[in-house]
Amino acid sequence: MARLDIRQYPDPILREVCERVDRFDADIERLARDMLETMYLAGGRGLAAPQVGIPLQLFVMDPGWKTGHQTPYVCANPFVAALGDDTRECEEMCLSIPDQPVMVRRPAMVMLGWRDARDVAHEAELTGDAAVIAQHEADHLEGRLCIDYVAP
Repeated sequence: MARLDIRQYPDPILREVCERVDRFDADIERLARDMLETMYLAGGRGLAAPQVGIPLQLFVMDPGWKTGHQTPYVCANPFVAALGDDTRECEEMCLSIPDQPVMVRRPAMVMLGWRDARDVAHEAELTGDAAVIAQHEADHLEGRLCIDYVAP
């Protein structure tokens, strides 16, 4: 595995709308493993492909690893849909915008659909930190950053 360089804001790749993953092969599996390693080493709970310079619809996350509940997700071509009207405001951090916490209001419960690195379809209802992280990482794939939610 390899530690990847994390792109820092205002790197233009962070504003790109990413391409769908259309080939699920050993390269995608390797990229996902490298992204997870990079995320863990950087102390994050999520990391999107554009943050490591690759404009693909791919992110990794592990909402519980810091509390001893390691459950890594590898999410290619994800879709996120709000479930209900409840929202949650919380402080978000971004590995591409270090030391700049931002308060963001997001749906409190979401449905996440994705394909893993082997092209297997998955779906899960997420709440709490997992819902926030999935939305944050999915935003990266559309060229959006958490700082975009702050009023000017």
